[in-house]
Amino acid sequence: MAFTFTGDFVVPRKPEDVYDFLADPQRFCPLLPGFESMSLIDEKHFTVRLSVGISHIRGTAAIKMTLEEATRPSHARYSGTGSVAGGIVDISAGFELSAVPQGTRVAWKGTAQIFGKLTSLAGGLLEPLAKKNVQKLIDGLQAALA
Repeated sequence: MAFTFTGDFVVPRKPEDVYDFLADPQRFCPLLPGFESMSLIDEKHFTVRLSVGISHIRGTAAIKMTLEEATRPSHARYSGTGSVAGGIVDISAGFELSAVPQGTRVAWKGTAQIFGKLTSLAGGLLEPLAKKNVQKLIDGLQAALA
């Protein structure tokens, strides 16, 4: 089961400041819904642990992330894979930054592909939950960068 979400928003900060925030997992990971912990492996690799749950299925997701692309102050892309309550998830998330009169426009895109028992158990509940959690993250990012 695959999902893709895209969007954009404007924040009143310079692109360099926004990039520095979004390229630093120690700053943005605590904004992830269900955040439990993050361990930095090196400057391009980290593992994030999230509390996840849908209906009666609950657990902790451990996702190993890699900063795949980084061009300051305009672009970065992460990829990750991990185990989550009866399944495996592969994710990708990236952003493009551009200066606008009000500050910085953040155009973002995220994809997730979920494999395993979780897709058959949770089925149609996964996409609405993913959409809700993505919106929580975007709201948190906008507030942190305001």
